[in-house]
Amino acid sequence: MITGLAHSGVCVPDCEAAVAFYRDVLGLRVLSPPYVMTGNAIRDDMGELVSDPSMKAAILGFDDDGDRVLEVIEYLGVDGSDARARAAVSDHGLSHIGLICTDLDATRAELERRGVRFLVSGIADVARVRTTWFVDPWGVVFILVEKSRPERPYFAQGV
Repeated sequence: MITGLAHSGVCVPDCEAAVAFYRDVLGLRVLSPPYVMTGNAIRDDMGELVSDPSMKAAILGFDDDGDRVLEVIEYLGVDGSDARARAAVSDHGLSHIGLICTDLDATRAELERRGVRFLVSGIADVARVRTTWFVDPWGVVFILVEKSRPERPYFAQGV
């Protein structure tokens, strides 16, 4: 049976640029630098999803966060689409990725200074967490969450 979450994958047109954004702007750590995957193993894995898959991929995350990482994927030789960038958060499918921070005001101010585009004008207080929303250069929506009780999971702040 399923025992946990492993990773979230983000498809981008340029793996190196995405790694630079997630590392330099958001502060994620490069856990596995960009590498090219081709050949029979990747074809056996996902050849039914992408014709003759070849990709450059990298893994980013935070220290001691286990399998909860962000996988950045650039499919080589395949023209992608930016359809997700035009999607609304209410559209069916993956909606957003949540990131935890300890000081939402300072984090938002720093990300704004670094040129991150926020989707909302301020910070909300909801269910004992503070939140604000932004989008990466490839249209992936993120929510920043500051917990009122850091020792508890974000969804159990009011319990």
